[in-house]
Amino acid sequence: MSLLNETHDPSLRSWVASANTADGGFPVQNLPYAIFRPAGSGQAWRPAVAIGTQMVDLAMLARAAPFPGPAADALAACQGESLNALMALTPAHWSALRLELSRALRQGSSLQDLIRPMLAERNAAEFSLPARIGDYTDFYISLHHATAVGKLFRPDNPLLPNYKWVPIGYHGRASSIGVSGQRFHRPVGQTRPADADGTPGFGPCRRLDYELELGVLTGQGNALGQRIALDEAEDHAFGLCLLNDWSARDIQAWEYQPLGPFLAKNFASTVSPWVVTLEALAPFRVPFSRPSSDPQPMPYLDSERNRARGAFDISLDVQLSTRQSRAAGAEPATLSRSNFKYAYWTIAQMIAHHSVNGCNLQPGDLLGTGTQSGPNPGQEGSLLELNQGGKHPVPLPWGETRTFLEDHDEVILRAACRKEGYPTIGFGQCAGTVLPSLA
Repeated sequence: MSLLNETHDPSLRSWVASANTADGGFPVQNLPYAIFRPAGSGQAWRPAVAIGTQMVDLAMLARAAPFPGPAADALAACQGESLNALMALTPAHWSALRLELSRALRQGSSLQDLIRPMLAERNAAEFSLPARIGDYTDFYISLHHATAVGKLFRPDNPLLPNYKWVPIGYHGRASSIGVSGQRFHRPVGQTRPADADGTPGFGPCRRLDYELELGVLTGQGNALGQRIALDEAEDHAFGLCLLNDWSARDIQAWEYQPLGPFLAKNFASTVSPWVVTLEALAPFRVPFSRPSSDPQPMPYLDSERNRARGAFDISLDVQLSTRQSRAAGAEPATLSRSNFKYAYWTIAQMIAHHSVNGCNLQPGDLLGTGTQSGPNPGQEGSLLELNQGGKHPVPLPWGETRTFLEDHDEVILRAACRKEGYPTIGFGQCAGTVLPSLA
């Protein structure tokens, strides 16, 4: 579990002036990673670390080899078209590289003249997936989302008996995960018959929804047959990104029994390009606890360390723009605001449970947190909750309403960590646009 060190000093400033902007999201205390190339260049993809409105080309920096020891090994791993090689190293390597990058980008650094030609503007770049995602597991760790959705289908018994005992998850498809800016066609599939003995419908989804999630990108894996202990689990988590795991609600309602969603989920999932390391999030750790009336985690999912600092205070926002709003020059509408601290399970518990039967995680695997809804109105992580199952269309500031997503709608997810006296740690954005279904 990452602890506070000199890289978290809130007084640090960078010689990259834009990193010192209040609430900019990418100060020297953040230093998230992505895979980029200059937009439209056709050049090879390579890793970068963000600093203000700019980023350092880590492949160029690796060729200069300015760092010693484990940081040099970690930087040498930043020359491919993904972050997998860096993810496969140890937390000691990640921390050593973060320390050297922090020192190199602070005001007064002797490496300023070396690094300045390696800077690139973030808004002049295009991004690829941060990792080769071999496997994708989507969890369901928001009690408030599970309860709200459960009430729509089982008003008298919204939570199934296992929910408070086990981190619920299912394996999704990795090949259709795209990076922010993803544009995908409205999915098609079968839908529930109008009557019990009728023929199912088939056609474009009519109840397309977003899901406000965070993604955990795993680091070093475990051998098949070996489990990861709870207090070692975060050593296997490289960092967090935003995740929109789009959902075709009407298709899912027909197909999900007995094995779970299929076409309702496999058409697209979108992640943000920037991966914020767990070490950068250390100042925003908060205690993890359960109401005393709830079942307490089983021993393999419980520890003093996890209770003391296992949760994270990360604010989450959902915004929507439509073809009409963009034509009028209107700003996207904020639909809801939630927080990851409301999650019913922690990152460490997700990893420990995933591997308790010997399942082998690998560098670059993606674990979704499931929709992150809060306990109060305005904190819903999906349209299904906002409109109470389609009963109450959501009004938009420019005069439209939405029950579910329409063609050409763009959903934008954002996340940030804010704390009095500390610079804002941002995640960038995760944006995706719905295109009309294929004929």
